[in-house]
Formats: sequence, structure tokens, C-alpha cells
Amino acid sequence: MIRKERKVSDMHNGKLLEAAVAAIREHADELTALDQAIGDGDHGINMKRGFDALAEAAGELERLELPAALQKAGMILVMKVGGASGPLYGSLLMAMGKAAAHPPASADDVAGMLKAGIEAVKARGRSDAGAKTMLDVLIPVLQALESHPEDPCAAAVRAADDGLEATRGMLATKGRASFLGERSIGHLDPGARSSALLVHAICNVLEDS
Repeated sequence: MIRKERKVSDMHNGKLLEAAVAAIREHADELTALDQAIGDGDHGINMKRGFDALAEAAGELERLELPAALQKAGMILVMKVGGASGPLYGSLLMAMGKAAAHPPASADDVAGMLKAGIEAVKARGRSDAGAKTMLDVLIPVLQALESHPEDPCAAAVRAADDGLEATRGMLATKGRASFLGERSIGHLDPGARSSALLVHAICNVLEDS
């Protein structure tokens, strides 16, 4: 169980990166299938390409402090991931890294980093909650971190799962899915799914440490 005073800075970048890469690789086909239903059908392929690139850069990323590692990882995703996912995830990580002037020491610090990342995603995608995007997972996760500092990981995972499921009933108003109109209703958003996968992966590492 992760408490508010838990030293997030004690975590090794390599463990977090390994878990994130494994989650995307394991679910790449699922992400592609979700995107085939309402998008271009390449979300899983693109995400795997980007996270494979992160795995290749693992040696460099592990040697960096977390703020610099996040910014470097974001740059890699922008360069390697196609479609909208690269710029969005890249903006998320780069903004989180910039918001961390020093390695985070508490759940409050992580929430502050995530808040900065979410604002960057909103600006890049010109979107917000309710548009059937990754923000429909990230924003509830942020709210959970802020509301449950005594057990942030458990709260974040629940929020990610609930946020993901909520996208099923949403009408897409951004991205390729928006072209489908009401036909987008009834499908999970692939970007929300990849975000939920990453929340689970990171929290699993923190809870096991």
C-alpha cells in the first residue's frame, strides 16, 4: 500500500519503464482491435513502436533523474509514435518532467506533475473530459490522487478503470472516432485503454516496492 509519505523518488526508472513497456507490448493487439472499431486501426501498432523505442533507450533513461527521464521519453514518443498518440503522450511526459523540478517525494508531487501533463494534453489535442479520449482516464486519476492521498495507487487504479468504462457510452467528438458520430457509442476508446494500462503498470510497481 502506498501512503502519502511514500518516497516516490526511491523508485528506479528502469522498473517503471520495464513495466510500462511490458503493458503496451502485451496489449498491443487489443489496442489495435479497439482502434479498428472506431479509428485508424493503428493505435496498438504505433504505441508498441514508441515503447519499443523507449526500451531501446532504457540504458540512457535509467541513468537520468526522473524529471529528465520523463522529458527524454516524451521526446522519443513524439519522434517514434505515429498518429495522434505520439504528440499526446509525448506532451504528457514532457510536461510532467518539466513540472518536476526535483524527484517527486509524495503523492502530492505526483499529482502536480500529472496535472501539468494533463494541461499539455488538453492544449495539444484541444480537448477535455467527455470527448472520449485518454483524458477521460487521466483526469479521474488526477482527481483520485488529490482526493485519496492515504492510498493513491488503489484510488488511481479504480479511477482509471471507471474512466475507461465510461468512454463506452460516450459520443466521440475528437479524432477519427468523431467521424462516426453516434456509431462511436458502445466502444471503449483505445487511447483511454492505453492510459489505463499504463496507470495499472506504474501502480503495480509502486505497490510492490
